[in-house]
Amino acid sequence: MNNAKLPQTKMEFKNLTPDVKIAVLGLGTWSMGGGIRSRNTAYDKENIRAIKTAIELGMTHIDTAEMYGGGHAEELVGEAIKSFDREKLFITTKVLPENLRYNDVISAAQRSLQALKTDYIDLYLVHIPNPAIPIEQTMQAFDFLKEKGLIRFIGVSNFTVVQLKEAQMCTRNKIVANQIEYSLLVRNEGNEYINNMESEVIPYCQENDTMVVAYRPLARGRLSKPGIKVLDELARKYGKTQAQIAINWLISKDKIITIPKTSNLEHLQEDIGALGWQLEPEDMHKLDKETG
Repeated sequence: MNNAKLPQTKMEFKNLTPDVKIAVLGLGTWSMGGGIRSRNTAYDKENIRAIKTAIELGMTHIDTAEMYGGGHAEELVGEAIKSFDREKLFITTKVLPENLRYNDVISAAQRSLQALKTDYIDLYLVHIPNPAIPIEQTMQAFDFLKEKGLIRFIGVSNFTVVQLKEAQMCTRNKIVANQIEYSLLVRNEGNEYINNMESEVIPYCQENDTMVVAYRPLARGRLSKPGIKVLDELARKYGKTQAQIAINWLISKDKIITIPKTSNLEHLQEDIGALGWQLEPEDMHKLDKETG
């Protein structure tokens, strides 16, 4: 394994567990390498370059899934990370909802490990709940993978509080993360899979030391351009972009980190600009009140 040193960037971290920290700003890879289960290699060079640049900027948490590009996103991540010290990276991937039976989970994890060209996955997530498959089967497989050292931590994605409680009862290990869609514009509704994010899911996760990993933090680009009055006002006040304000609002909250997706190198630099400063409490309150 190539152990090239990671360039030093002022990244901020939060405790995933008492002993392990995770970057507050990572990189999502949705649509890299294709769509849902569909492979596209046309932009491989650009995507690999973006992943490498993100890591060089300090975004050492890379999030992917076997769903993305029919597994090709994982292959792109595997290619991009091979020149870095693996132990300084935090790689998350996810198992498809149709692969949640015991043996299918284990087979899926093995395919992901092969695609990522790594010996272990840092955080393995159930991508989407599947009520047709008992969660007990899934969690037992996750326990097996953890005990074999193939994954370090287990988590879920798009889980309600009820689903999260049920999953936790079925595993011997702590569920350390719940990845959900959450942003200034997607708060208690608008999520494809769950509602009540702010009133139920996030408070429950915060109370139970479960990290909330917010995806689509810029609401598919709606928060990265002018047009929302309070966001425009605060962008002027702080000398930041709308995207930087929106990301800072997220990562200022307890037990919340985020994984914006971009292959644009300028956008990566812009995202990093959300770090190193903090919104004043009254402005956090203003965003809480006037958006969503």
